Amino acid sequence: MSTKTQNNHAWWLVLPVVLLVAFNAVIPLMTVVNYSVQETFGDNVFFFEGVRWFQDILASERFHDALGRQFLFTAIILAIEIPLGVIIALCMPRKGVWVSVCLVLMSLPLLIPWNVVGAMWNIFALPDIGLLGKTLNALGFDYNYTREPMDAWFTVIAMDVWHWTSLVALLAYAGLTSIPDAYFQAARIDGASAWSVFRYIQLPKMKRVLTIAILLRFMDSFMIYTEPFVLTGGGPGNTTTFLSIDLVKMALGQFDLGPAAAMSIIYFLIILLVSWVFYTVTMRNED
Repeated sequence: MSTKTQNNHAWWLVLPVVLLVAFNAVIPLMTVVNYSVQETFGDNVFFFEGVRWFQDILASERFHDALGRQFLFTAIILAIEIPLGVIIALCMPRKGVWVSVCLVLMSLPLLIPWNVVGAMWNIFALPDIGLLGKTLNALGFDYNYTREPMDAWFTVIAMDVWHWTSLVALLAYAGLTSIPDAYFQAARIDGASAWSVFRYIQLPKMKRVLTIAILLRFMDSFMIYTEPFVLTGGGPGNTTTFLSIDLVKMALGQFDLGPAAAMSIIYFLIILLVSWVFYTVTMRNED
């Protein structure tokens, strides 16, 4: 019979983290849930509305348009950044001094604050004085992201690709460097082509890190707000008014707290559901 006593004092070290999570996540979430089922006209006077705000949001054409723009933007971003990040990782050196140089250069865009990225591209893409805008116009393109919807989409997508492809590349590079050399030695002995090495060795071994990369980029691109808001303000018109921008306009611009709270919960559930489905499908046969 064991005479050891269990010491649970270590749980006190976890308590600050639990309190911090409760303060930063649980309490604000409960506040949003509270507003989503009530109406207020100020002075802390609330009227219970039930699921009325959820019904209004789900039936709103404005919500459907913003959600469609959000899904389109995320799909384009994933279709560009994931393959591009993998290609960059494959081209990066594995040994030597250039490894550190490449890692530092790839990390630089990730260190720039989001609002600064939007401000940089706002100046960079100006049609009259910006390097990108002036160059495109000099080449014969009628480029003006402040007036043309397609130009605005192109600029927002280019900005996000510049900012976040490095994250995918670094994750893919970490997966590539963790592959044992024995796999490549066996492939060379068998005379495997570069495509066969990538398809049967590198890509399967990168599955976990690519899953993480896709999930991170999906969640971040689906919640993007600061960069496009600083760059275009959601315009021209509502062309780049994504779900997050529309939510802020509803909550702070119109001060419709009830509908905005219901919309934020629906927003959260969409991200959670899509991420869960993707992860479950991807990792189904992992074991």
